[in-house]
Parts: sequence; C-alpha cells; structure tokens
Amino acid sequence: MPSMLSSMQSTQVPIPEPPQVITTKDCSYLKDALSWNLLAFKKLHFFAQQAKDPEVKQQLEKAGRMHQKHYQILLGHLQNNNAAIMASLPQTQSQQQQQMQ
Repeated sequence: MPSMLSSMQSTQVPIPEPPQVITTKDCSYLKDALSWNLLAFKKLHFFAQQAKDPEVKQQLEKAGRMHQKHYQILLGHLQNNNAAIMASLPQTQSQQQQQMQ
C-alpha cells in the first residue's frame, strides 16, 4: 500500500495559482506559514549578524531573504476582498434557495 500512496503523490500536478476564495481552514494554514516564515527570517537575520565568517554570513542572509520573499508572497495572497469575490461567484441552486428562505 505505501508504494501506491507514493506513486499517487508523485503524479499530482501543482495548482498554477492560488484560489480566488480563501476558506477558514486555508486562512489557518496561511497564518501558520506566515508565522513560520517570519520566525525563520528573524532567526536567520539574527544569526547572520552574529556570524564572523563572511561566507556563512552571506548564506544566512540569502536563506533569510528567501523566507522574507515567501512571507511577502503569502501576504499578497491574503490581500483579496474575500466577501466581494464570494459575491461575484455563480451560486448553486441550493445556495439560491437558502437565500430565498
């Protein structure tokens, strides 16, 4: 069974762009990812300031910039007006019936 699982995972195609609407669960995941990237950036920046070896300092700064970039990308995904996008999406029949009640 594990080999079947690993073959399924390797055939998945990544989503080319984030969804327009962010669910509550997505928001929790993004909040965690933002926290992890911010913490990694802060730690790497601190360690780079403490490093004496220029090569080590350079690599720490490079890794820190990567986490800062990831943080900015995630933050950009959160700068949507979720309510406006939800209102513009076509509604299913059951959603329309619920609104009429």
